Amino acid sequence: MELPLMEEFYSIQGEGHNTGQAAYFARIGGCDVGCHWCDVKEAWNARVFSQVRTDIIIEHASSYPAKAIVVTGGEPLMYNLNYLCRGMQEKGVRCFLETSGSHPLSGFWDWICLSPKKDFPPLPAIYHQAHELKVIIHEPVDFNWAEENAIRVHQNCLLYLQPEWSSRQLMMPMIINYIKDHPKWKISLQSHKFMHIP
Repeated sequence: MELPLMEEFYSIQGEGHNTGQAAYFARIGGCDVGCHWCDVKEAWNARVFSQVRTDIIIEHASSYPAKAIVVTGGEPLMYNLNYLCRGMQEKGVRCFLETSGSHPLSGFWDWICLSPKKDFPPLPAIYHQAHELKVIIHEPVDFNWAEENAIRVHQNCLLYLQPEWSSRQLMMPMIINYIKDHPKWKISLQSHKFMHIP
C-alpha cells in the first residue's frame, strides 16, 4: 500500500525500445545491486525517502495524457508491485518495468525491460518474461556478459546494447562495430541526456 518514492515526473522515455514515447515515471528508492557506474546512486538507500501511499502514485500517473507508467529505481522489484499494477490497469494505464531482475517478479506488466547486472545476476524465471534485454556496456568484457544473457531470453525478446554514460565516447565505436558483426543486437542511447530532459 506504500512505496519509498524517490521521485515521480511526466517525461519522454529516453532508452530502449520505447524511446521517444511519453510516460509517467515513478522511481522507487532502494537498491542492493550497487553498480559502481550507476548514475542514480542517491536512489540506493530507501530509508531516506518518504513512504508514499500507492494510491497517490496511481492517481498522479493516471492524470496525464500518455496513460503509461515506467516503474524504475533503484531496484523496484525489492517491493511487491501487484497492488500498484492492478490500480494502474483499472485506470487504463499501461505498466512498464525497468529491472535488473535480481528479485522475484511481481506486478502485471505490459512491458518488461531486463537490464542484468554482473554483481547481482537476474533470477532465472525473469528471462522468459522479458520483452527487452538491455545490457549496459561499460568496458569490452561486457560484450561477453551481454551474450551470456542473450542466450537465456526467449527468441522474441529484443536485444539492446547501451553505452554507459561516463564511458560512452570510448565504448560507442566498439558497440557500433559489434552490432555490425552481430546484427541481432540494436543500440540504445540515453537520448534524454542528449536532449537535456528529465
